[in-house]
Amino acid sequence: MELVEIINCQKQLNVYEAMLENSTIRMACLNGLTMNDVSVTNAKISDANLSDLEISEAQLGGAYIHDIGLPPAGHPHHDPKAKQRPLRFENCFLEGSTITNCNLTNVAISDCDIKGMTINGILVEELLKAYKK
Repeated sequence: MELVEIINCQKQLNVYEAMLENSTIRMACLNGLTMNDVSVTNAKISDANLSDLEISEAQLGGAYIHDIGLPPAGHPHHDPKAKQRPLRFENCFLEGSTITNCNLTNVAISDCDIKGMTINGILVEELLKAYKK
């Protein structure tokens, strides 16, 4: 396998039918990047600005999404005046998924199958039934 290093330069890459396993990208601007029909298993993205990222028609089984949001107090890029823009999930299969220690203030859930869904161990279906009474 050939090692290609691109350092401190501006390039536009068009990559087709390539094997780029175990590659590393650091301190790079990838604005407008498009990836289609790719395998990105075991990929890790950290300390990144993914604003306006769109992921569609993807298999995310086993994905671990954590520490998402604006930089917290104490982080060099923390801005106490900044406001996180909302995220949007549509047509997602989240059966068996877990959401833990997340700020869900003003989250809206609509037109979703909630069979078996619990909040702090309480079935949401039962909460809704009790609310309707």
